[in-house]
Amino acid sequence: DLAEDEPLPTPQPCVLCGAPATDQVEGYPQHLHPADCTHPTPNPPPTPHPETPAPAPATPPPSAPASAAPPPPAHPRTPARHRSPHHHGRTPELIERAVHEALDTHGGDLKAATAELQRRAIPDAMALLDACRTGARYDIVGHPPLPDILRKKSAHGADEVWEARPHWTRHEAPPGTTDVTALDINGAYLSALKTHLPLGALEYSTGNVHSRRRSGIHLITPPEWDHHPYLPNPLGNREEPGPVWVTEPTLRLLQRLATPQYGHLCDPPVIHESFTSGSTEQLFEKFRQTLRDAREKAINEEDEVTLEYVKSMYSKFVSTMGESNYNRELYRPDWMHIIRSQAFVNLWLKAHKAHTAGLPVMRVMGTDELHIAGDWRQVFTEGRDVSQVKVKDVYTLPTGRR
Repeated sequence: DLAEDEPLPTPQPCVLCGAPATDQVEGYPQHLHPADCTHPTPNPPPTPHPETPAPAPATPPPSAPASAAPPPPAHPRTPARHRSPHHHGRTPELIERAVHEALDTHGGDLKAATAELQRRAIPDAMALLDACRTGARYDIVGHPPLPDILRKKSAHGADEVWEARPHWTRHEAPPGTTDVTALDINGAYLSALKTHLPLGALEYSTGNVHSRRRSGIHLITPPEWDHHPYLPNPLGNREEPGPVWVTEPTLRLLQRLATPQYGHLCDPPVIHESFTSGSTEQLFEKFRQTLRDAREKAINEEDEVTLEYVKSMYSKFVSTMGESNYNRELYRPDWMHIIRSQAFVNLWLKAHKAHTAGLPVMRVMGTDELHIAGDWRQVFTEGRDVSQVKVKDVYTLPTGRR
């Protein structure tokens, strides 16, 4: 399901493990078989528990200027831990079998079966992922070394990455605007699984240079945004000035908005530092398609049990791949931030599409909420498919905001 491999003229370090590799995939050196993908350090110590990873060298805070002394490479004492694929069966039979077993166990009680399936959604999602990855050439690195910017500063705190979550309301509506439709974007996180994800350990670099073959986290000085009265800032609801660590989707959106295609809506962002790795959009593609097809089938058959089960699988999969006691098979906060940011980027682009069509955008909120005045059906199709939107509410603006 991925790009064909090509031989390398001379061995180069594997993008996943660093050992010499003689093949490349999408331009990046990589071992084609998991058995060959090993860490060069002999007798490596055991990988720490995901919830207590080994400390990484400190990196400059987000406010640090580009001229600050660079941190050492973000490689703790332990090697990356790779997920070993397990054969769990074919897809999408895994989803259908789980639903049938839950219904049988609870004697056809839909509510009880749904509750059980939601409780087991995380391990079931990981089993489905393994089944979808059978035969894939990209190995999933479940526990890579992490830079300090991706580590929480306290038990209930946050790391330094800004996801650009939108929280915007238009203050003044165009004259004559009265009725507004609140639209719900279907399967926002499911669609966001198609995004550029770094494959191996993140490598540190400096300078205003960006490779579209790599993905990761970037310290940027964001451009000024002069369109706030009618379009939300693509950087989200950020009030602090100065440099900020953003994900790959946010960076790429800002770069796109600086092009003639988007009317030079802003200047290009300035990149100071980056933690990146060779990337692909295909890592979760079969997994995403399997969940999408199961969701569509459940909707067509009015099967609410399967629909809620599928929703739980992809939403909990994203929310627990960072740091969670509920999913210890993956410790990829970089992927979690990137997927979330991709959902926010997708929502912003829908707002821009409506604005370009001449429809006043009134609110853009969270992952999937878009409020539009006017005939939104000229831009979007109503329905429950992931490419469609649902009507959440219709309301009339207060007199003072018209």
